[in-house]
Amino acid sequence: MRNVPGVRAALDHLGLSRPSRNTDIDATGDYGVTLARMHGDEREVGPLNPLENKRLRRIRLFGTTGAVLILIGSLGTGMMPVLQNPIVGTRVLSLPARMFSTALTISIGGTMMLVLAWILLGRYAIGRYGVEVAEDRSPARRMSRAQADRTLLMWIVPLLLAPPLLSKDVYSYLAQSAIGFRGMDPYTYSPMRGLGVDHPLTLSVPNLWKDTPAPYGPLFLWVGEQITRVTGDNITVAVGLHRIVALIGVAMIIWALPRLARRCGVSSVAALWLGAMNPLLILHLVGGIHNEALMIGMMLVGVEWCFQAVYGSAPLRASGRWLPSRAGWLLIGGIAVIAASAMIKVTSMLALGFVGVALARRWGATLPALRNAPWRQWWTRSKTAVAALSASAVVTGGVTAVVVVVICLGTGLGFGWTSTLSTGGIVRSWMSMPTLLSVVAGRVGLWLGLGEQTQAILDVARPIGQLIAAIFVVRWLLACVAGRIHPLGGLGISMATVVVFFPFVQAWYLLWAIIPLAAWATTRWFRVGTVVISAIIAVVVMPTSSDTPPSVVIQGLATGLVLMLVASVFFFFDHPIRRWSRDLRRT
Repeated sequence: MRNVPGVRAALDHLGLSRPSRNTDIDATGDYGVTLARMHGDEREVGPLNPLENKRLRRIRLFGTTGAVLILIGSLGTGMMPVLQNPIVGTRVLSLPARMFSTALTISIGGTMMLVLAWILLGRYAIGRYGVEVAEDRSPARRMSRAQADRTLLMWIVPLLLAPPLLSKDVYSYLAQSAIGFRGMDPYTYSPMRGLGVDHPLTLSVPNLWKDTPAPYGPLFLWVGEQITRVTGDNITVAVGLHRIVALIGVAMIIWALPRLARRCGVSSVAALWLGAMNPLLILHLVGGIHNEALMIGMMLVGVEWCFQAVYGSAPLRASGRWLPSRAGWLLIGGIAVIAASAMIKVTSMLALGFVGVALARRWGATLPALRNAPWRQWWTRSKTAVAALSASAVVTGGVTAVVVVVICLGTGLGFGWTSTLSTGGIVRSWMSMPTLLSVVAGRVGLWLGLGEQTQAILDVARPIGQLIAAIFVVRWLLACVAGRIHPLGGLGISMATVVVFFPFVQAWYLLWAIIPLAAWATTRWFRVGTVVISAIIAVVVMPTSSDTPPSVVIQGLATGLVLMLVASVFFFFDHPIRRWSRDLRRT
């Protein structure tokens, strides 16, 4: 089959072909060879010229206008609480809630404007899509870090005043934290059982989660308990404090991402644009107030601290002593922060494996050549790597175990979180490959008259998907041990693998992979693919309930598109009103 004309070229393009078998006794395999092409070093370039600065300001204002429109529309389409709705009874603020179709148009139009502004801004971060990006080379000029930070701030500020967007998860956070604050176990008691059916917090929890225990880590619920201690049953203030917690996580991302990018030879501005300025982060982590912001932020900060210690020249132990040096304490602190982030959501525990590989490589670990070597030489070839990997595992595992035990016991919530990790499995998300294939297969079986077998298929397909993901993650770890992929790139690729095969996936889960990869991957197919996927998901995830009539959704999409196009004309085209305004300023 491989000898058929064109097949080998297609397999090479997809990264699926294998070279002829290498019989060299010192060959270490091809782990990560194809994926290593995702990265290329970028050079720092000069600032924008005056014309580009002018265009940048116009794009920034266009995106800010979109964010303001999202704020206005959210007063009618946002996820308001059932009780204690702060806009009920107000003359002006409650107007969008009484005109849902108009509010939907404004929300969708604002989202499209924000997404378009982000895409246009890419011209000043990674270059022109058809020139520099297509040719995998750096642009002649980029916007400065200050310009990127100012733009992100302007796009975020309007959403700080908006109600929760696109998701009601924050109300689950409030209810589960209130259960813990009352001295009950949120991993045993659901909001309905712990607070009561008629409690103000329970009423705002989505029906899907009213009778399910908390799936989040004890550190996050402890933070929620402190918020409950301050706010009591005041939903508005509690939501505001949870948004501040999310902003702290976003600030950590903004701090760590440029540093990790520079460490990998990637433009810090390009990484910020693709990762931190991504509409998915703005809409879901800031607008939707999801705890992924804190999880990803703490994970990246921990990884950066670990890399500072591992890739620095300072010794990790004090001279002549077993105690850690300053760099050693920084490494321990980084591991501890990553372990703590896993007590927000356990997914970030994956970062410890790649930090451990980086540490092992500092201690001499390499991928041993065993494929063609006699088995009698296996131990001789492997003992240095095994020793280094074992020592690294002891350090990372020991620090992690201490941190996890201290958090679980210190918060008083114990280890119940280990039994509720699969709670989200009741969601059948089309973005999860095992779930999508299982649901489609179930519908086909139902159509063929075989009965409803969807859940049975899910029970088989989801564990298989998790096993496949685990196999791939091990492969990426081996690629990092071999030195072919930077551990940060391996982490991002592994997160992408986990997202693809995860039993349930939400739109903001894509950020698990996008944000780390933004600081390492530079190829055009990754960046353009990320832009396309992020833009589509940002618009497709609608600010409506599942029972909204399709005609209303279609109408909102069409009118929102028209709103964006009209606004684009006023911002980017030299129309008579702009010429009149320019002439007026000159006089």
